[in-house]
Amino acid sequence: MEIVIGLVCLVIGAVAAYFIATSGSNSKIQEANRTLEDAKSEAAKIVDAAEKDAATAKKSALVEAREEILQLKNQSEADERKRRQELQSMENRIMQREESLDRRNDALDRKEHQLSSQQGQIDRRQNEVNELFARQTSELERIADLSRDDAHRELLDRVRNEVVRDEAQIIRDSEQRIRAQADKTAREIVSTAIQRCAADQAGEITVTSVHIPSDDLKGRIIGREGRNIRTFEQVSGVSLVIDDTPETVVLSSFNPVRRETARVALENLIADGRIHPARIEEMYKKAEKLVNERVQEAGEQAAFDAGIHDLHPELIKTLGALRYRTSFGQNVLQHSIQVSALCGIMASELGLDEAIAKRAGLLHDLGKAIDHEVEGPHAVIGADLCRRYGERREIVHAVEAHHADVEPDTVLDVLVQAADAISAARPGARRESAENYIKRLEKLEEISNAHEGVERTYAMQAGRELHVMVQPEKISDSEATVLAHDIAKQIEDEMEYPGQVRVVVIRESRAVDVAK
Repeated sequence: MEIVIGLVCLVIGAVAAYFIATSGSNSKIQEANRTLEDAKSEAAKIVDAAEKDAATAKKSALVEAREEILQLKNQSEADERKRRQELQSMENRIMQREESLDRRNDALDRKEHQLSSQQGQIDRRQNEVNELFARQTSELERIADLSRDDAHRELLDRVRNEVVRDEAQIIRDSEQRIRAQADKTAREIVSTAIQRCAADQAGEITVTSVHIPSDDLKGRIIGREGRNIRTFEQVSGVSLVIDDTPETVVLSSFNPVRRETARVALENLIADGRIHPARIEEMYKKAEKLVNERVQEAGEQAAFDAGIHDLHPELIKTLGALRYRTSFGQNVLQHSIQVSALCGIMASELGLDEAIAKRAGLLHDLGKAIDHEVEGPHAVIGADLCRRYGERREIVHAVEAHHADVEPDTVLDVLVQAADAISAARPGARRESAENYIKRLEKLEEISNAHEGVERTYAMQAGRELHVMVQPEKISDSEATVLAHDIAKQIEDEMEYPGQVRVVVIRESRAVDVAK
């Protein structure tokens, strides 16, 4: 309102100033006064109108404010009512849940009481059953005149006897059926293979003794203060044994190739006559080159004889090293060639791949060439070599399984085992020392005598047959069959031997009387 009045006064002043400035006469002043009066009158009207408008705006503002306050109040009251309703609803739900929980607790209490009552009844019934069982057991023991333990043992003995009889019958029937089906075919295949295989039966034994023209050479071989023999052993890695044996020195080493190299070098030194450290080194290098050439030639010739032309060079070299390796006097390289031929013949008879069978047979004893350098069975060592140089999986498995280091699971595995046994067990193929022979017989008798009911054991036919005498009152006829099977299985698991061992269990009863 004050702003409006100020503006009106400003307008009146401006008009008055205008007229005063522009009119210098009284008429103009009077006119200005009239105009001023009109302006004042107009200003008064404007002021009155402005005051009325202000009053009206004030009333409108108050009305709007009251309406807004009323609306806010109504809204807040509605929100309050809604919150109260929600709280009431939640309170009702909580009360209902509490009532439900109370009912459940009451039901659980009733069930617990019922279970307690039932458990008491069960305990009473269990006690009654136990007392009744005890009375029945004591009554049965009185009637049968046997204690519970005695009856249990008698029942077990009866069941055990029946099981033993059934087991013996099953073993007997199975063996008869298998033999009836397989013996004829197996004999034909094996006999055909043996007849067609014309390889030598025994190979040359690796020579470890070197003949010298006279015992005077022993001093020259030893050298001044032993320098020659020390140089020879250091260069060759072979022990040189010089003793009282006339005109002979002995070479000792687990490595057959190295021992052969030392033998060639020593013979060349003796033939040359100049024995000193420098000459020893020179002769050994020449001998090493010569022996390596022989090893390579032997491996290539063996592969050629077996009809195999794609062997890895390292396998050929390792195979050739078997030329200087023997097993029970049998040359291992000749044995491998023979096993290869036997495998090929039997595979051909059975309609299998002859080339794969020959390859597996040739490589089966490959591990013997390095078994003095690598730990483990020679079958596993040979399988690792074959695997490393890319041989097929079935050949690797046949090599690894030929002494049952892993379980044989293919026909090829069994063929290699059979050919290996045939080559080793043929007359004259192998020889063993008297000490090893006696130990093998003693081990056979020890295994047999360890079984209950065995009275005495005799190893016969050079250890190829084992006669087991049993006590007839402890071993029945059915148990005798099982005993023979168990002894044969234990011999297979614990011993290494050429060929096969036949186990014969003998049970006899004698009735003796004297006529007077």
